[in-house]
Amino acid sequence: MSKILSRRDMDFILFEWLQVDALLDNQLYSEHDKETIQATIDLAELIATDYFQSANRVADQNEPVMMSSSEVALPDEIGTALAAFADAGLLSASQIAERGGMQLPFVVDRAAFAWLQAASPAISGYALLSAAAANLLFEHGSEYQIQKYAKPLLAGVDFGTMCLSEPQAGSSLGDIRTRAVADGKRFRLFGNKMWISGADHGLSRSITHLVLARTEVAAAGVKGLSLFIVPRDVEMDDGSVVHNDVVVAGLNHKMGQRGTVNAALNFGEGMYMPDGQSGAIGYMIGSEGAGLSLMFHMMNEARIGVGMSAAAIGYTGFLHAVDYSSSRIQGRKAGEVNSVAIIEHADVRRMLLIQKSYVEGALAFNLYCAKLVDEMRCSDGIVREEITLLLDILTPVAKAWPSQYCLDANSLAIQVYAGYGYTRDFPVEQFYRDNRLNAIHEGTNGIQALDLLGRKVSMQGGRALKILAARIKKSCDRGAEIGGEPSQHAAIVEEMLGAVASIVELLCAHDDRQAMLANATPFLDVFGHMVISWIWLEQIIACDGKAGDFYDGKRAAARYFRLWELPRATSQLKRLEEVDRTFIDTRPEWLCA
Repeated sequence: MSKILSRRDMDFILFEWLQVDALLDNQLYSEHDKETIQATIDLAELIATDYFQSANRVADQNEPVMMSSSEVALPDEIGTALAAFADAGLLSASQIAERGGMQLPFVVDRAAFAWLQAASPAISGYALLSAAAANLLFEHGSEYQIQKYAKPLLAGVDFGTMCLSEPQAGSSLGDIRTRAVADGKRFRLFGNKMWISGADHGLSRSITHLVLARTEVAAAGVKGLSLFIVPRDVEMDDGSVVHNDVVVAGLNHKMGQRGTVNAALNFGEGMYMPDGQSGAIGYMIGSEGAGLSLMFHMMNEARIGVGMSAAAIGYTGFLHAVDYSSSRIQGRKAGEVNSVAIIEHADVRRMLLIQKSYVEGALAFNLYCAKLVDEMRCSDGIVREEITLLLDILTPVAKAWPSQYCLDANSLAIQVYAGYGYTRDFPVEQFYRDNRLNAIHEGTNGIQALDLLGRKVSMQGGRALKILAARIKKSCDRGAEIGGEPSQHAAIVEEMLGAVASIVELLCAHDDRQAMLANATPFLDVFGHMVISWIWLEQIIACDGKAGDFYDGKRAAARYFRLWELPRATSQLKRLEEVDRTFIDTRPEWLCA
């Protein structure tokens, strides 16, 4: 059995629950069949096992090395793994045929990619960023930009980055200072970017940076930001290719995901002089001042990708813990003489069951979100609009909940290994380090909380929340009809849905917005638990009438979540109802005394 992901669980989610093969009835996906889907997952599993998993340890132990301002060295194994992935065509699996893609459902693409993320989140990050950059260009770029930059990204010829943050501006994008000065039909960029994943390396022909910057006449704040293509290697008018005026200022040495280059980039410092002038040559995407709205296309895709990465890392940690506890002999059951595997001890099973409830819930939820993308692609009019709103309200949860609770799962995996888990001799400590990043990048979980409570739940008069509530209520009705545990689970989920709806109404009507938003993170936690409990309800409904250890395991994980996790979330509702001011009223000097 693979310790990367569970193929049995993946098949259950895709075919028994989500029934993704029904998507093939749509003309968009009609060229495929169930066997095509299975073959795609098979191929991803093979590449993950043969290339990504083996390179993961090497990448962790051999950090990127800055050879010069224009050269960053990486272990060869990273390039080999990425080449295998690109050569298989999986970078463009969900793209339409006209774009050179396989035109597979997006949910299949994400399921396949999850294997790579579980096997090596650091190496898969290059592919994730490149695919997201290509998708943005396909949606908003000119035909020339699509041909010149997007298609090479999907072919694995070039790789992409997302350049938002600056030394003085992390999540506060309104404070961005990077300038874009008009130079005919193109621009010259000057400024500094920080925390740029995939910033420089020799893994590809070139690197396509997507950069937020201000033009000379830009308004203040986020409304003045435009988006630019800044290739590392830029083609001149005479056809020659020269190094653009963008250089690595320094590498960031990270706790985890060390195989992904992360660096500070300087634009326009004059080390390179394309056309004999300083300034990094860039090309505007879309219209002036539309940069942030365009970048959100890439950011939202990246956020869901981060959530899937968190789920995948948590999942592989869980499988390693199950394997270890099944073979580690230590201790005895009460009244018995012979030693037993530690999985026989109740507390170890407790830790494994908690992990299972987190990682299987998170994986299923993220694949559900991926299927929403397919539903959106296959619909139009008001249906498409409603699915878009549903995906909007779920995106903060898809990113934040797995990055918190699947990290907790990784912590429990270390605990199962005990002292061995704390050593570098076993991989579970790396899984924890790798997963810790996911609560931080692509918008911290605090930012996701503010987005959810401050905007998503109330947008269009709460329409997105009402759409979500309707779907949850439909699941609860089905659970009630079945009876037994599905009915019990449904009753609690429906009760929590009502409580959350009441809290939203109360908070959104509160006259002190600052105090309301001070509790955004606890609200996200409660909201996320409600959503994951719904996903577990959906899964045990899909298990109805089916016998065997696999289905009993699903029921046990759902039972744990209902009996232990939901009461904890429910207890936070009281504090939310009170619009508690503890965080607001605590003075900084009290924390420093």
